[in-house]
Amino acid sequence: MYRPLTLLFMLIAFVSSAQKKIAELEKRNGFKDLKLGMPIDSVRGWKLKKEFKEKDEFDARLYSVEDPLYASIGEVKVNSVELKTYKDQVYQIHIVTDKDPRLMKALESIYGIAEYDMKRETYFWKGQTLVLKFRSYSRNQLEMIYTSFNVLNQMKDDKGKKVQDIADDF
Repeated sequence: MYRPLTLLFMLIAFVSSAQKKIAELEKRNGFKDLKLGMPIDSVRGWKLKKEFKEKDEFDARLYSVEDPLYASIGEVKVNSVELKTYKDQVYQIHIVTDKDPRLMKALESIYGIAEYDMKRETYFWKGQTLVLKFRSYSRNQLEMIYTSFNVLNQMKDDKGKKVQDIADDF
């Protein structure tokens, strides 16, 4: 009689804890002071690397960021930080670091246990407005990719507007 009740309380506590961890991902909304959705001109140390078409249709830009603030995560060396923007809004933050198992432990202590995508060999944490992916980048490096769903949805909306503009022109 008491066992099912105890199990229920434990399950509720676990789910509540997981929701708090994902809320932390949403609250932080990026890496250090680099936030998803922020304008590129408010980022220190950026350099335009190239202009490209995201998904072969959306005008986007890739920037590298060099600033001492992003040189390390604790004792772990950061090798590169890149930002992708759409209409000058950051929609993706890409960080490449030295391989160190403490990174995964730190991420799980902040955001909870990650889900694992076997096909892509990627760990990830997914919130309402963003996803953080964590995986091996090379033999000696790891990568973290923060992606904004809000800016991706803006891209889709803009595509819909273009189609509607064409339809209105008939």
